[in-house]
Amino acid sequence: MPVILITGASSGIGTALAMLCAQRPDTQLVLTGRHRARLDAVAAACRGFGAGVRTGLFDVRDREGVGAWLRALDAETPLDLVIVNAAVNGGHPAGGLETEATAFETADINYGGALNVLLPTVTLMSGRGRGQIALVSSLAAYAPLPDAPAYSGAKAALLAHGLALRAKLRPLGVRVSVVTPGYVKTPMGGVIKGWRPLEMSADEAAERILRGLERDRDVVAFPWPLAALARGALLVPERVRSLGLRGLRFRNRPRR
Repeated sequence: MPVILITGASSGIGTALAMLCAQRPDTQLVLTGRHRARLDAVAAACRGFGAGVRTGLFDVRDREGVGAWLRALDAETPLDLVIVNAAVNGGHPAGGLETEATAFETADINYGGALNVLLPTVTLMSGRGRGQIALVSSLAAYAPLPDAPAYSGAKAALLAHGLALRAKLRPLGVRVSVVTPGYVKTPMGGVIKGWRPLEMSADEAAERILRGLERDRDVVAFPWPLAALARGALLVPERVRSLGLRGLRFRNRPRR
């Protein structure tokens, strides 16, 4: 039975991925999050599809705790696929410059927290010569958003780190993919007040992600028109890029 770990599974894309994976035969899921009631509800729904489910309640910023939990879990049930998905928004509720506290929190969760899951997984999988890792980044890694600089920076770092590891780990039998979604209709995305071009549902995003992972894509980017524009953004002069990003200004509602 494939064993699949999904972080940030209590909401949004993480929940959609868990539900989709649960409908596949003979699947064992390990779902993590920070909100017990929501995580338990997702786990119960996945069990209803016939999947075996375990849960872990923790903050991905707890490096020692996350590492110890992963090593103990993998010793009992070796992980086949780890989807590093947990993240938060940055930005400012009034559209101003994000505060130092928000920037540090965003970077600590979106990049530092991702590494706390990624790096122990790399050690475990490379040691046995098999496994797959998916890092959920964003199209903001290619086209940094002025209203979310820490979010954009963390996602860009995750993209670069993932692609570098892909080249290094392939000879060791470990596959790495980076997922760069555009706008997805989720509770996390719902706090953004602004234009959201080509927005899609979390279910559709989950389908595209799993399809890309099955094909072992280096980057799973979607929707393709927005992905093409984002990936070309850094190749044009700054004046042109700034004009293009002007329509994507947004404000965040206060985080719950």
